[in-house]
Amino acid sequence: MPAIDTAYLRARLLEMLAIPCPTGFTDEIVRYVCTQLDLIGVEYLLTRRGTIVATVPGRDRTRMRAAVAHLDTIGATVTSLQENGRLGLGPIGTWSSRFAEGGRVTVYSRASAYRGQVLPVLASGHAFNQEIDRLPVAWSQVEVRLNRRTKTREDLGRLGVETGDFVAFDSDPEWDDSGYISARHLDNKAGASALLAALESLVREDVRPAVDLTGVFTVTEEVGTGGATTLDARVAEFLGIDVAPVAPGQMSSETKVTLCAMDTSGPFDRELVAMLAQCCREHSIPHETDVFRYYYSDANSAIIAGKDVRHALVAFGTDATHGYERTHFESLEGLARLLCLYSSCDLVARAPF
Repeated sequence: MPAIDTAYLRARLLEMLAIPCPTGFTDEIVRYVCTQLDLIGVEYLLTRRGTIVATVPGRDRTRMRAAVAHLDTIGATVTSLQENGRLGLGPIGTWSSRFAEGGRVTVYSRASAYRGQVLPVLASGHAFNQEIDRLPVAWSQVEVRLNRRTKTREDLGRLGVETGDFVAFDSDPEWDDSGYISARHLDNKAGASALLAALESLVREDVRPAVDLTGVFTVTEEVGTGGATTLDARVAEFLGIDVAPVAPGQMSSETKVTLCAMDTSGPFDRELVAMLAQCCREHSIPHETDVFRYYYSDANSAIIAGKDVRHALVAFGTDATHGYERTHFESLEGLARLLCLYSSCDLVARAPF
């Protein structure tokens, strides 16, 4: 099995965490990933919407499998220019305003970018006392305070800020010698980093996958449409790469790879999940199998779009998903190793039957 360059994996993750990319604002991170693919020598196609389809040639060029990770993250959009000189917010993707409070952000207007912070509409304990604690958790109860002299709606207009402008939240990564990394947007920049590290390993060690391996980087997963297009007709297996929620009632672990047996949309392919579990056992990759209760991924969008593929989902264990997320490097390295192993396996079904 080719060795994973852990320094490469770490560097790609930290660099991607520094790039703002809520759904709909992904051009910069797409350019970044394309540059990385150029550097490691993997050919790719770029779709009109920005999905990247990279290919490592296999021993069998007539069939294909896809490993798919998304680059877009949750974020927000400006919903109103308020009379107090602050900005109303609405979510991009599904997440709670509870995790937006206190977040440092950049607001991207057409002409400029402005720094600011998300605050509850009642933000001063000295002014509002216990009224702060009675605020409900809702996007209508938070606002952006820009680092500009804005006291009125007209002040915001003079800056060129408009309804619909993108609001990107800082990742604020912290990674110490414990191996844990905490940050916003590990979902799914950590998964994309693991996929890049796997592709780099295959190319560096001149490993030919069993069939053509296409590494797909999508840009609209957080709004439910990422994996619905761009698949070559030869793709027989679709392996989604994403985040595994670590929480009470879940089996996932921050230090292990998670194989998802079922999520909100239904079960994943039984034989493909079993093959992935066998790879983990044979190569001592710590792993768990889990069922995700409130979850959707690129793998599901491909099936709903009518793609005739066997599908599965592998994930890195993450605490506080869609909030202040945390995972462990052992999970990311194990995920990258599993992707390399998977690429060398025969297809579960040698379609057509």
